[in-house]
Amino acid sequence: ASGMAAITAVLTLFQTGDKILISNNVYGGTFRVLDKVFNHFGINYEMIDTTDRQVIETAVQAANVKALYIETPANPLMTVTDIQMNAEIAHKYGKLLIVDNTFLTPYLQRPIEHGADIVIHSATKYLGGHSDLIAGLVVVNDEKLAERLYFIQNSTGGVLQPFDSFLLIRGIKTLGVRMERHQENAIVIAEWLANHSGVKNVYYPGLKGDPGYEVQKKQADGPGAMISFELTDDKNVARFFQGLELVGLAESLG
Repeated sequence: ASGMAAITAVLTLFQTGDKILISNNVYGGTFRVLDKVFNHFGINYEMIDTTDRQVIETAVQAANVKALYIETPANPLMTVTDIQMNAEIAHKYGKLLIVDNTFLTPYLQRPIEHGADIVIHSATKYLGGHSDLIAGLVVVNDEKLAERLYFIQNSTGGVLQPFDSFLLIRGIKTLGVRMERHQENAIVIAEWLANHSGVKNVYYPGLKGDPGYEVQKKQADGPGAMISFELTDDKNVARFFQGLELVGLAESLG
């Protein structure tokens, strides 16, 4: 029924006393549901640097840790996490690897091919593509895991209504064409921002100077189309937004 319903269904796999390791740069909704909802049921979390092999290896060995939850590139600073490295470490200690793949979609990145156990998408964004539905998807690499998640989804009611399912199928048909154009535009904008005197930092894994550039090239078919940037300290953010003519100030990426 939504990306958050998909995340909630996945988190419902866990039990009181379990701990989930999450990236320290992760979607606010993921953090919020863990911190304000699942905490009440005794499911704990710890934020770690999932780009650092030693940090992951140390944290994941705790007996109560059941899964690693990463998002790559992450919202909002576009931090790139090595999926294969995280999968290898998680599986070495018998833990699950969960990947939020909303920003790149299966067109540009397929985490299961790199060892992920569970992949989550907010289909409200690129998969739907027309700003006219709310939806979420969970993809798994194991039939028993699929059965458990289907039972949770059916039991808790996180289901998509038929017409929205139709709209989502329609959106996915043009996903490839849209992602190519989104990405083409994003690269031009990111390079322009990177060379602008009023911009302090640009966070985009398609720029060669970005810390995640090489990992992104290794595990995805492109850098995607999400960009974050900071203005220099002398620039007024409110005035910047007022000056925009094409870009709208929106609450949601969807």
